Amino acid sequence: MFEKHRNNKTKSALPSPQQDNFTASVNTPGSSGRAAVIGPGIYINGDISGDENLLIEGKVDGKIRLEAHQVDVGKSGRVNADIKAKVIKIAGQVRGDLTGTEKVIISRSGNVHGNIVAPRMTLEDGAIFKGSIDMDPGEPVKAKISKATKKVDGKTFGKPVETPKVISTDKSSKNTAYSLNGG
Repeated sequence: MFEKHRNNKTKSALPSPQQDNFTASVNTPGSSGRAAVIGPGIYINGDISGDENLLIEGKVDGKIRLEAHQVDVGKSGRVNADIKAKVIKIAGQVRGDLTGTEKVIISRSGNVHGNIVAPRMTLEDGAIFKGSIDMDPGEPVKAKISKATKKVDGKTFGKPVETPKVISTDKSSKNTAYSLNGG
């Protein structure tokens, strides 16, 4: 009789699969507020894509494509990759181009060497950035990528090609110096 009572206690102390928080979170559809985490001791060499948010505290070399989600590079994160996501937040170190369909944020501890394309951009005081920023809040990022002139029935459509203007800096006819200005 004593043994029977002790076995019941042991069985009730173990969590059932429905009570296990990890199992429940893995099986939950969607990624509202939750993110996959690459910890500080993890190194990934390759491409990352998926359907949930991502927090990087480790090291990643390759490409990161989470176009409908958010990518955060934490303070200990070291990324050598191009990143394309809806929202990109950088607190660590990134070497690569960033394409944010909604916005890109570089915090004061962030260090980015690469070009940024996003409709909105925040660069906090103290952040390190080297590269170019291309932002137009009224125009989607996808439209910027393919802006080429088209020829239909002998007529040219699209953005005309600008030719450099030549401006003379010396009015003497013997010594003529020219300067090229693009606009």
